[in-house]
Amino acid sequence: MRTMIILILMTSNVIADEIVGVPKIIDGDTIHIDSFKIRLEGIDAPEMRQQCQKVKLRISSIIGYTFYKDYFCGKVSKKHLEDKVNGSKIKCIYSSKDKYKRYLAKCYKDKINLNQWMVRNGHALAYRRYSKEYIFDEEFAKENKLGLWQGKFINPEKWRKLN
Repeated sequence: MRTMIILILMTSNVIADEIVGVPKIIDGDTIHIDSFKIRLEGIDAPEMRQQCQKVKLRISSIIGYTFYKDYFCGKVSKKHLEDKVNGSKIKCIYSSKDKYKRYLAKCYKDKINLNQWMVRNGHALAYRRYSKEYIFDEEFAKENKLGLWQGKFINPEKWRKLN
């Protein structure tokens, strides 16, 4: 009987750390699965109202002048996450909750770490204030001019403070 109780407690603890289901994508770093509000841990994506700039026209490499066009980079970030998930069931492993009572989690589609994928493809930044985990992925995106790194943008954390 005692072994059975210990086994149940150990099993329930493992189950409590995972949330599985088809997510509703709220933005590039927030999803909902059923009634669970989940923040992708260690990353920071542009806000939905945030505008960034992408290259519209370059006038010769000698002169070095570039025209930029504004776009809603938060909407683009969300769209890339939606396309990657593509209505599939995902698994989120959470560690704690943030001040907004969202679960802080690493989420996976099959074996793909979605948090890492968003940063490595330039659709979100490594949220260095809270985690050092995705810094190399951010540097990869920056060096290869992927996603946000193709143009100009304000760090989402700074943008929130200004707006």
